[in-house]
Amino acid sequence: MPNTMKYPGRVEKGKKGLAMLDIAVDLLWLRPKKVGGTEFYIRNLLDGFLRLEEPFHLSLMVSRDNKETFRHYTQDKRISLLETEVVSANIAGRILWNFFCQNRFLRKRGIRKCFIPVYCRPLFNGGVTYVNVIHDLQAAHYPGYHPFHEIAYSRLCWWLDAHFSKHLVAISDWVRDDVREKYHVKGEKITTIYNPITVDQEEVASFERLAEKYHVTKKGFYYTVAQLIPHKNLDTLIAVMERIKETGAELPCKLLISGVNGESREKLEKQIRERGLEREVTLTGFVENAERNALYRHCLAFLFPSVFEGFGMPPIEAMLFGTVVIATDRTCIPEVTQKKANYVKDPYDVEEWIRVMKNPADRIAEMDFSQYDQMKLSRKYYELLVGQLGQAEADAIP
Repeated sequence: MPNTMKYPGRVEKGKKGLAMLDIAVDLLWLRPKKVGGTEFYIRNLLDGFLRLEEPFHLSLMVSRDNKETFRHYTQDKRISLLETEVVSANIAGRILWNFFCQNRFLRKRGIRKCFIPVYCRPLFNGGVTYVNVIHDLQAAHYPGYHPFHEIAYSRLCWWLDAHFSKHLVAISDWVRDDVREKYHVKGEKITTIYNPITVDQEEVASFERLAEKYHVTKKGFYYTVAQLIPHKNLDTLIAVMERIKETGAELPCKLLISGVNGESREKLEKQIRERGLEREVTLTGFVENAERNALYRHCLAFLFPSVFEGFGMPPIEAMLFGTVVIATDRTCIPEVTQKKANYVKDPYDVEEWIRVMKNPADRIAEMDFSQYDQMKLSRKYYELLVGQLGQAEADAIP
C-alpha cells in the first residue's frame, strides 16, 4: 500500500537530516496511448514512487486531455495534480506554452524546481531549476525519418538540456555516451538510470480468445511490439514472413505486430497486401497489457528488428515471460538485454534472420532482472532528484 501520511504541500524534514524533495513533474508531453515506451516508462516510475517510504511531494503538471489518466496518483497525499489549460494533442500549442509560459506558471505557484522525464523544456530557466531525461537522439541519427520542424525542435531542446538543465539522465550507457559526444556534456552532469520494467505475470488474457481473434496457436507464431515508424525495421520482418511462406521453411509463418500507429502504418499495410500476406502478418494496433502479456508468453519467439533504440523495453518484457528474443545488435540493444538474446548482425538480411530463427539459444536464466527493478530504479531517481533538486534541510519547512 502507498504511504498516505501527511505530505499535502511542502514536505517535512526527513530522517537523518536529508534534503527534501518538493518538485513539479512535467507531464504535458504525454498523449495517452500515443507516445509508446515513454508512457510506460513514466507510469512505471510514478508507480515506483508510490511504493517509496521516503517523504516527498510531487506536483504532476498535467494537461486538459491527460489529467484524468493521472488522477489516481493523488490517492497518495504526497502527490497532487497541477492542472494547466494546455491540450497535449495540440503539439504546436503545447510547445509554445512550454517555451514561453511554463516558467511563469510554476513561479506563480511557488515552484522553482522541475523534473521533465523527456527532453523538451522551456527556452530559458526563468528562475526554475530543471532536470531532464534524454531517451535517445533519434532525429540526429535518422534525420530522414523526421520533418524539418521536428529535427529543429529536437536539436534545440537537446542543446538547451545540455547547457541550461542542471542535470541530465540517460536511459542507457549508450545514450549517455551519445549525448556526451554530440553535445560535449561533462561526465558528472549526466547519469545513467535504466528504465524500470514491471510486468504482472498474473495479468494475462485468455489465450483461447486471442487464438480465435488472431488465428494463432500456442508457440505457432512470432510476436513483436513497436511503434510503426521506419527505424523499427518492421518491413524486414514482413519480408522474412514472405520468404518463409515461399520456401516452406519449417518455421511458423505467422507474425503479430502490436504498437501505436506511426507514419509507416500505411506503407506496412500496403506491403502486406502486395505480398499476399494478409493471413500471415497482422497489425493488432494498440493492445492492453493483459493481451500483450499473453502474446509475449505464448509466441515461439519475440522478434525485435529495430535498428535504433535508446533502451528498448519490449525484449526485456518478453524475457520476463520466459520467451526467447531474437534482436539486432544495434545501439543499446545488446547492453540492455545483457547480451543474453540472439542477435542478427545485419538487421536487413532476411536469410540471416531465418538462420537465427531456426536455432535460437535460450539464455534467459542468465539474465539479472534486478537491473530493471522498479523499486531499485525509483529509489535511484529519488536520490538523484534529492541531490539535484532537493532543498537543504536548513531551508525545509519544519
